[in-house]
Amino acid sequence: MSVRLKIALTIFATGAVTALLVIVTVGVAFQRFEHESTYERAGAFLDRVTMGHDRLLERHASQPAEFNAFLRSLVLVEPDTQLYLLDAQGTVLSSTGQARLPPGFKVALAPVRAAAAATAGAPPMPYVMGDDPERMDADAVVAARALRRTPGHADDPVAGYLYVVSHKRALPGLRVVAMRSRFALPALLLIAAIVAVTTLFAALITAAVTRPLRRLTDAVATLSREGIDAGHVDAPLPAPTRDEFGRLSAAFALLLDRLRQQWQAMRRLDHFRREGVSNLSHDLRSPLTATVACLETLDARWADDAARADDRALVEVALRNSRNAARLVQSLGDLAQLDEPGFDLRAEAVDAGELLDDIALRFAERAARQGVALRAEVPEPGASPAIAALDIELFERAVANLVDNALAACPHGATVTLTARRHDATIEVSVTDTGAGIAADELPNLFDRYYQSRHSAAPATGEGGRGLGLAIVKRIAELHGGSVHATSTPGRGSRVTLRFPAAPSASPPR
Repeated sequence: MSVRLKIALTIFATGAVTALLVIVTVGVAFQRFEHESTYERAGAFLDRVTMGHDRLLERHASQPAEFNAFLRSLVLVEPDTQLYLLDAQGTVLSSTGQARLPPGFKVALAPVRAAAAATAGAPPMPYVMGDDPERMDADAVVAARALRRTPGHADDPVAGYLYVVSHKRALPGLRVVAMRSRFALPALLLIAAIVAVTTLFAALITAAVTRPLRRLTDAVATLSREGIDAGHVDAPLPAPTRDEFGRLSAAFALLLDRLRQQWQAMRRLDHFRREGVSNLSHDLRSPLTATVACLETLDARWADDAARADDRALVEVALRNSRNAARLVQSLGDLAQLDEPGFDLRAEAVDAGELLDDIALRFAERAARQGVALRAEVPEPGASPAIAALDIELFERAVANLVDNALAACPHGATVTLTARRHDATIEVSVTDTGAGIAADELPNLFDRYYQSRHSAAPATGEGGRGLGLAIVKRIAELHGGSVHATSTPGRGSRVTLRFPAAPSASPPR
């Protein structure tokens, strides 16, 4: 969800909640107004009754039947109002209601006293809610006046109460419809219109405020998609302004310019490195080849001359180191070539298992001399062929480097196994040996350039012992869109696995 949408939703939610609170507040205020109006009407009614009629308790005691009729006549002009005569404990003595109350029925005395105290010098109350003997609900506004045996004597104890229960006046049906059409519906429509207009203005303001942020986000997305060399990334950047977005855009432009400068410098340095390594490899290859040829000639010439035994031993040392240097120089040139951005991979769909057979045959003689069993596993019957789009020369170079390392690390009687299996959309090519293994702390750096194992008797690579062989393996895997991973248990052997994207199962071209 974008920032613009979040802000718009927040403003809309705020407006909706505000409108809802306004409606609730108006409703509560209107209800309070109705209760207060009803309470004042009931109090005024009781005042008229008590001023016009005194000694109500004595009148009820002498003529109870006529007193009920007398109370009903008082409320004829007061709709939704019931009048009760209570004793001092809240027991109903007489009522105007239609319901027949059980003998000794009492109402809650606290609201009665609170309503009666409002006329005895206590602070006035907005309204009092009390019991309705007929309905027994909590929506009855009550009023009360204290009755004494001697009217006008405030020192006399309260002998009873004149208690009135009033409900809000029910509007006739036509008035309800008119009120809805003239007040409720227009008010709701007005509130909805206000929310809609404010939301629209808020959306327009949000769009105007966040437009620079959107353009900056588009520029970052373009940079991520096209790369740091994209020449048109500057165009979507918003124009510099004095607000926070303008300062952010200016900072981003400066950062982008600095990154481009550093990137160009890195590209120049990398090109210089690759070109220097390639030139150095080319320049050293010829003299090293000539040196190896001369040393081989001397070694062959002095092979049968016992007097030259010491000289021949020195020649063998020089020849071994010269060959290692020649392989190192060759690996440096190959790695520099593989690092070229425009390196062309000549890939074709082949069965990796068949290529492993050829590699096993190439190293069979060396493995036999060392007493190491070297074999390429045959896929199980019915298994899918391990077909992948591979550059055959590079693939064989990578696996040959791994086999060379495995043979260098294996003692007499060990085993080296080559396997190629298809797992879903991946081809896994593994070289497994039962040699000395690799220490756990060396595995994370095993495929780094120029890294060499310090705890293994055998070099980390057969490419001159300077870590270039496994670096070449890693680079070849990356060029194929794959990866390389090594696992090992010291003393029990190692496994290096190359993973390549699988090609559709079909017969590879011959």
